[in-house]
Amino acid sequence: MKKYRFVGLLLTILLLPSIVFAYSNKVILGGQNVGIEINTQGILIVGFYKVNGIYNQSKLLVGDYITKVNDKDVNTINELVNEIENNVVDNKVTISYRRDDNVYSTILNLEYKDGVYKTGLYVKDTLLGNGTVTYIDPESKIYGALGHYVVESITNDKIELRTGNIFKSSISSITKSTDGSPGSINTKFYRDYIYGNIKENSLVGIYGNYMEDINTTDLIEVANINEVKLGNAKIYTTLSNNEVKSYDINIIKIDKNNNIKNFYFEVVDDNLLDTTGGIVQGMSGSPIVQNNKLIGAVTHVTIDNVKTGYGVSIITMLEAGDASN
Repeated sequence: MKKYRFVGLLLTILLLPSIVFAYSNKVILGGQNVGIEINTQGILIVGFYKVNGIYNQSKLLVGDYITKVNDKDVNTINELVNEIENNVVDNKVTISYRRDDNVYSTILNLEYKDGVYKTGLYVKDTLLGNGTVTYIDPESKIYGALGHYVVESITNDKIELRTGNIFKSSISSITKSTDGSPGSINTKFYRDYIYGNIKENSLVGIYGNYMEDINTTDLIEVANINEVKLGNAKIYTTLSNNEVKSYDINIIKIDKNNNIKNFYFEVVDDNLLDTTGGIVQGMSGSPIVQNNKLIGAVTHVTIDNVKTGYGVSIITMLEAGDASN
């Protein structure tokens, strides 16, 4: 911190609010695969279909969020359908929608066919997937997972979160990664077995309150990025039987200034390579440990070389988790 020589400035400095992070310097290590459900803030448009041979002539675009029908708030597809049925006049309704940070309105032309009003829109209000928990703070019970934000697969845009949960999942199979084609962890979902809520979908992960009982007797210390070294490290992840295991990696490059890709690493563990071929979808959030300290989490796979990937600093994740509370 810069030192000021003038006494008159000291009072000003002391009165300014300061940012104090409350996360713990020892956390519960993650590695378990979980199901993820996110309910969108508004109803996301993901495509269009023809009605009577033509596309709807509204101003709506893929990636827009429908927020109102004739000034009635809607957040789910059921609410959208009900409000359309209750407010349609001459086969038209007024739709409010959000694009980026701006709100607009347009007339949506409808076609009544087979007992329902056809909108010409493909929409979503919920997204399901899976990923890996990175850590749980033993004091606040805030968890962090994924290491990157959740995007919609068609629009590839960050999902605007209304509510969400992480819940129990069971791994059913693994589609192996090959260069040019990342594989995936395939799971069965148990959506009624909720582990925690989702309060934030941020650049460096999803965060919320962990609701299950936790064991605070076995904690791992977190490390600042300045402590990270090139060379051997381990990732902790779940590939079968809901059992978290460690696998060897080699950290090739460290970038302290990147917002999310702080480590570039290569998988060198034969067991992991035999099972997955490299990094697969669903491993995002897998904690990275070096010298018995948690240093970060897996975030991305390199598509052209699926044995390699990127990780984000754990301190960045902890700060984002603290800010979400």
